[in-house]
Amino acid sequence: MMGRGDLTDEEWDVIAGLLPSERGRKSRPAHDNRRFLNGMLHVLRVGCPWRDMHERYGLWNSVYVRFRRWAEQGVWDAILATLVELELTDDWQHMIDSTIVRGHVSAVGGNVWPAPSASGLFLTI
Repeated sequence: MMGRGDLTDEEWDVIAGLLPSERGRKSRPAHDNRRFLNGMLHVLRVGCPWRDMHERYGLWNSVYVRFRRWAEQGVWDAILATLVELELTDDWQHMIDSTIVRGHVSAVGGNVWPAPSASGLFLTI
């Protein structure tokens, strides 16, 4: 079942050849690449923790391990370079993770002014 936001067949045809085949005794077959990639894109799109990834994409840890492996192998850079070369996107796309962007101190939602005391006057110590 294809979820909303999953890769279409046309998008998959462009990207499939750029992904490394998974080999080895404990590796999943490469035909899982599409399902795993959809899981990775889901987590990045909605911003959920890996553990909360929808189960239709597979085990969260397997998807995360493959995501990290591809990052270390430069697969993401190769995909972006190919998409830019094919003029399917530009190279000015930036992703900002809210865990590393700090808000201004006044953005916490608290009052800027001190609370009045019971007598209606401000206490100064």
